[in-house]
Amino acid sequence: MIQTAQPHSSMRTNLAYQRCINPTCAATYDTGELHTSCPKCGYLLDVSYDWDKAAVPDKLSDFEAMWSQRFNPVRFSGVWRFHELLPFAPQERVVTVGEGQTLLQQADAVGKFVGMNAGQLHLQYEGMNPSGSFKDNGMCAAITHANLLGAKRAACASTGNTSASLALYCSATQLMKAIIFIGSGKISYGKLSQALDYGALTVQIAGDFDDAMIRVREIAQRLGIYLVNSVNPFRLEGQKTIMFRVLEALRWETPDWIVVPGGNLGNSSAFGKAFMELKQLGLIDRVPRLAVINASGADTLYELHERRGVRWNGGHVDLDPIREYNDHMDRHGIKADTLASAIEINRPVNLKKCLRALEFCEGVVRQVSDQEILDAKAKVGAGGFGCEPASAASVAGAKLLRREGVIAPSDRVVCVLTGHELKDPTVTVAYHTTDQEVFQKTLGSRGVTKASHANKAIAVPNELDDIIKAIQLYA
Repeated sequence: MIQTAQPHSSMRTNLAYQRCINPTCAATYDTGELHTSCPKCGYLLDVSYDWDKAAVPDKLSDFEAMWSQRFNPVRFSGVWRFHELLPFAPQERVVTVGEGQTLLQQADAVGKFVGMNAGQLHLQYEGMNPSGSFKDNGMCAAITHANLLGAKRAACASTGNTSASLALYCSATQLMKAIIFIGSGKISYGKLSQALDYGALTVQIAGDFDDAMIRVREIAQRLGIYLVNSVNPFRLEGQKTIMFRVLEALRWETPDWIVVPGGNLGNSSAFGKAFMELKQLGLIDRVPRLAVINASGADTLYELHERRGVRWNGGHVDLDPIREYNDHMDRHGIKADTLASAIEINRPVNLKKCLRALEFCEGVVRQVSDQEILDAKAKVGAGGFGCEPASAASVAGAKLLRREGVIAPSDRVVCVLTGHELKDPTVTVAYHTTDQEVFQKTLGSRGVTKASHANKAIAVPNELDDIIKAIQLYA
């Protein structure tokens, strides 16, 4: 199910515009312009709306009527079903491949592992998207905007999921050529295989994601290529809808906590913007708290927010601790290093937007080890929802916050699972393996010392009686 817009030379509208998030600047730009930062001050931009001119429903439950229009590609999409809350493009001009058919699942077995009361922990499983990760929510919005601008090439830097999503949208719609930048040895085969299979031009540079991000921004600006990384404000508009679907699944009741992995911080930034707008519009009466979970090997947000006290402060961010920490990483050659490759990022481009979300949602930041991530991942998998390692950081983080008493056992908690298990099967197999050499090479070398929740295969002779005895013993 594919719907595409036709290129248009002008997107001028009185409804949508781009605005600098720096309150001392607050410059505005037409949606027909492509900016990855404010030309005046360098801060990131929001897509903003004159809500008085928008056809916003009186209540969120009005969106339930859209389910009756599922023959319409726009309303079938779990992103564009909520078009009235991201109306930067006309409905007839949006791009969709059926993204957003995702699931919020009550997960009592995982809840018990975390320390929650029965019925209180839910998993928002974004691995059901066409490319297998949450990125499709934002990519359909970014490609919609790119197509409206008449772009013929789109680029990204990626640890894997963004490249897979961009490549899918470009190949499925045939609207433009995908160009992806990856770091050397910093992408799983499950993700790289998608980008290659979908026909993207893949550029591997010597360096990590942060290095690739610097280069792709330079290349995009010099060659006039549309950049789809989450510095692009239209990407985050699509990612807002993950929270709309969470509310929809909870019968429009706001949970107490949203827990999300933190890498480039696009999701946390988008979620904060979603709740800010819903509160402004009077569509919710309270806001959930937000927890952003870093991997301990890529914990810039944790370091800055929890240890150095960096805050949004109404938009007046103290930049000195940020500069000092970046200089510290440069001087000591510190690179992100975690098995959770999707969040293996040291310089999150959405840092300031995330700080804004944390302030609005009374948020907290925590870090968890690769050991904790893989143990949580195994429990998620045992509950029937296999996820990639980065996804499980949300569950490991919820367990930590529960242990600290920050989250109460009676709180309603939603952990976002950002990507499918098959995005990184090597880690999964190594965790559950009986081969200690494979375990040590893949996981032990990265600080994982045990597999507490492993589901190991059993070795038996090729004899019927022995096989029957084994099954009776273990099943």
